[in-house]
Amino acid sequence: MPPRARHPFFRELTLTLGILSRNPSAVMGGTIIAAMVFLALFAPLLAPYDPVKLALPERLLAPGAAHFFGTDELGRDIFSRVLYGARISLSIGLLVISVAGGLGALIGATSGYFGGKIDSVVMRAMDVILSFPSLVLALALAAALGPSLINAIFATAFVMIPKFARMVRGEALSVRELPFVAASRVAGAGHGFIIRRHILPNCLNSAIVLATLTLGDAILIAASLSFIGLGAQPPTPEWGAMIASGRKFLMDQWWYATFPGLFILVTVIGFNIFGDALRDVLDPRIRR
Repeated sequence: MPPRARHPFFRELTLTLGILSRNPSAVMGGTIIAAMVFLALFAPLLAPYDPVKLALPERLLAPGAAHFFGTDELGRDIFSRVLYGARISLSIGLLVISVAGGLGALIGATSGYFGGKIDSVVMRAMDVILSFPSLVLALALAAALGPSLINAIFATAFVMIPKFARMVRGEALSVRELPFVAASRVAGAGHGFIIRRHILPNCLNSAIVLATLTLGDAILIAASLSFIGLGAQPPTPEWGAMIASGRKFLMDQWWYATFPGLFILVTVIGFNIFGDALRDVLDPRIRR
């Protein structure tokens, strides 16, 4: 019997992974992301101490064998808090990108497919949001909603929706003119079916690349909101909140704010490097 042909999705996935494995930037970025995900998933096993348990006799100890990253002003182990912080920060980034990417893609696909007045109104609304700096608008929204991690996630997702909407809308404008879309209309397919089955799938590659590139931005904005007290609240071990607490001790206890900051830096760099490589790999001109 002849071998069964693989599904096109798996052929495409195998091809993409093969190209990524030969790209040094993709390997470096992917390694960093994989390491952070590993630390986040296995934080309960890797953390030597409870991240929120107080130990006042051990306050502000320098890094050493007992406490790899030192301790904070309440005696909590910073290494343990940084590991648990990876869980929170990566979860924030994934939630923000899932909400912003999903809503933005749907808005952009609908706007680009229908065009005309609908497209004009929707895109002007997106332009209004984009006219404000992302961090400033997220700060204003989080302040209006009140300080909490959920509100910070909502504010961060809101300011990122226009990025996905404009990108997908540009793709949808070209996809709607392709012959298979016209054939679906002639066959009597509804607008919802065409958007769901033809427009959105053909915008997926670009959306994935944008999601990878903006995930680092989402982590940075959420950490910034926590830094000024509008995001995660004590005693939550979130990287931005840890830096905010550690800045008061920066001159003498440098380790307090340094290690959470280094984890933010490495994580954002990892996603940016991988996103750039993924954009190159998914470019049809490069594949040819």
